[in-house]
Amino acid sequence: MSLRVLHCPSLVGGNPQGLARAERELGLASRTVVLRYNRRGYPVDETIFFGNRLRDTLARRKFVRRMEREFDVVHYNFGSSVHAWRVDPTRSGRNLLAPLLWAYNLFIGSRLELSDLVRMKRAGKIICVTYQGNDARQGDVSRERYDLHAVHELEPDYYTQWSDRAKRERIRVFDRHADYIYALNPDLLGFLPERARFMAYAHVDPRERRPSPLRELPAEPLLVHAPTHRGGKGTKYVLAAFEKLKADGVPFRYELIENKSQEEVRRIFERADLLIDQLLFGWYGGVAVEFMTLGKPAVCYLRDEDLTRLPVGMVEDLPLIRAEPDTIYTVLSDWLTNRRGDWAEQGKLSRRFVKKWHDPLKVAGELKKDYERAFAEKKKKVGLTGGPDTI
Repeated sequence: MSLRVLHCPSLVGGNPQGLARAERELGLASRTVVLRYNRRGYPVDETIFFGNRLRDTLARRKFVRRMEREFDVVHYNFGSSVHAWRVDPTRSGRNLLAPLLWAYNLFIGSRLELSDLVRMKRAGKIICVTYQGNDARQGDVSRERYDLHAVHELEPDYYTQWSDRAKRERIRVFDRHADYIYALNPDLLGFLPERARFMAYAHVDPRERRPSPLRELPAEPLLVHAPTHRGGKGTKYVLAAFEKLKADGVPFRYELIENKSQEEVRRIFERADLLIDQLLFGWYGGVAVEFMTLGKPAVCYLRDEDLTRLPVGMVEDLPLIRAEPDTIYTVLSDWLTNRRGDWAEQGKLSRRFVKKWHDPLKVAGELKKDYERAFAEKKKKVGLTGGPDTI
């Protein structure tokens, strides 16, 4: 019998669904279930919320009971679990609510938070968790560790002392209960237990995203930037570079992509020529993978000290055009003038990289080995010889 795998409780970046689809191809009975609908329009197997607070609370409890009955592996994503969390009472705009939020955290939130994780562990489930970004990053550590980082650009309460402390507490709980811990960005490994491992994005299937037809680079290439948060992505530096290039008379067009569905973004990408991803976090996002899959180059800030945490060979293969806030103008100017003849080859390298390092089947294949290894170990401990549903 195939292992029954649950990916929950969110669909950040479409990564859980990409993994579930690939795992099904590899013979696992994988399913993605999320609490609420995602605005980007990523596909999902099931959504459990109704949009009514009381009904949603009951739906959580009912689903946790289903998790215990119907799955052998629970793979949590975005460092979160199904039950409600404590709420940061220190963020701006919450002064009047702060006493109520402190009371909620003390009497309700602290009891519910990650309680389903503990319950699944006691039930003998294989537990995995994937961290994807600000579920692990902490402001205090980032300020001390990095001179160039989004923490220096974001609003003051984007990271708070309360949220930093809460993240560390949640990570410790996952460390006690999870069989495997993964991170989609190499810098996150600096916030996680030493046993955590890097895992590449797996939300785009290169078989379904064919490269755009080869064509001569237009006289005015279309540059795109798709920030989910302008401060975090360094958008002000990107826009300043665009304006300076325009003032210099460099021929190009640009489009800022915000609040679009996945399908809308995809259509824009098909007619774009170059993506500027982020200039502050030090690693490329899933949006760059989507763009490079089409055989088109992307620009991004890559932090050298984080690259040492990557698999052997991945660093050498990286095709991203490197830039920082201080260099983005110079980099774009060079590629829009002196290096126009290099775009096609850079695009080929980009797609080749995605096929090698971001193929969902390859990523899921490694996860399948982990699931099966953990299951075999649990089976050995309890002395069972039956199928997965006997644990």
